[in-house]
Amino acid sequence: MEFFDPAEAAQAKKYAFKCHRRSEGGRDTVFPVNTIAFHPIYGTFGTGGCDRCREHLDGNNKKRLYQYAKYPTSIAALSFSRDGRLLAVAASYTFEMGDIPHERDTIYIRNVNDAEVKPKPKTYSTAT
Repeated sequence: MEFFDPAEAAQAKKYAFKCHRRSEGGRDTVFPVNTIAFHPIYGTFGTGGCDRCREHLDGNNKKRLYQYAKYPTSIAALSFSRDGRLLAVAASYTFEMGDIPHERDTIYIRNVNDAEVKPKPKTYSTAT
């Protein structure tokens, strides 16, 4: 997450999520993130990428909330309904591997429950 405020305190908040990655044979493959959609109630956000997965993240607490199983092809777009109860997921090949045969483009509408998108309260450890 990038903060555009040049103040030192704001710059100290910079953070990069390690999302849309796969580790195989000792090599880490990083996939492009194609879309980001913010939840209208909680301010958390979902991402979709060329790994065919989508994730929900909490930027304030720097935590992954939920990771979903693969779709048939890349996730090209995400959009929450105004009340945050529905999520439209556009699975569409984004030509990351060139012009090759690919799965049919599909839009999925799914119900969203709070456990997937609501930030978890921060926990603090007490040192003894």
